[in-house]
Amino acid sequence: MAEIGTGNSEEALDIVQEAMFGFVQKYSNRPDEEWRPLFFRILQNKIRDWHRRAKVKKGLGLFWPFKGNEPESSIQELQDTKEKDVLDVMESADSIRAMHTAIHTLPLRQQQTFLLRAWEEFSVKETAKIMGVSEGSVKTHFSRAVSTLRESLKDYE
Repeated sequence: MAEIGTGNSEEALDIVQEAMFGFVQKYSNRPDEEWRPLFFRILQNKIRDWHRRAKVKKGLGLFWPFKGNEPESSIQELQDTKEKDVLDVMESADSIRAMHTAIHTLPLRQQQTFLLRAWEEFSVKETAKIMGVSEGSVKTHFSRAVSTLRESLKDYE
């Protein structure tokens, strides 16, 4: 979720680590059933903070140029082709890249809602609590995200 939110695996790892430290410092004494939603709430806040800082850095770049880290190839992108047909692997890799790109182009709220609902399998109520928005807002963001993703990925069906 953090990697899609930032587009950079190293930044994402830093964000997740910060979220973990924040969680342990403030909420480790809470009951186990509260941990997962609390952690994702902290993670969402860290991703939003990262976007705010990135905007400031981008604005400063006009006056003080800096070089950001280019995303490197991740180990997940490397495929084992020994037992698979090369064409199947290429199609699979293309569709995974397309999905990643499509999710990355969603607005942040839709992106977060989609990832929490579809990938992390949180309920509407849990997602609303994690994101600090109403359940109706979660439903709206999720519906828009799914609609946009369907349109973006219709060639991969």
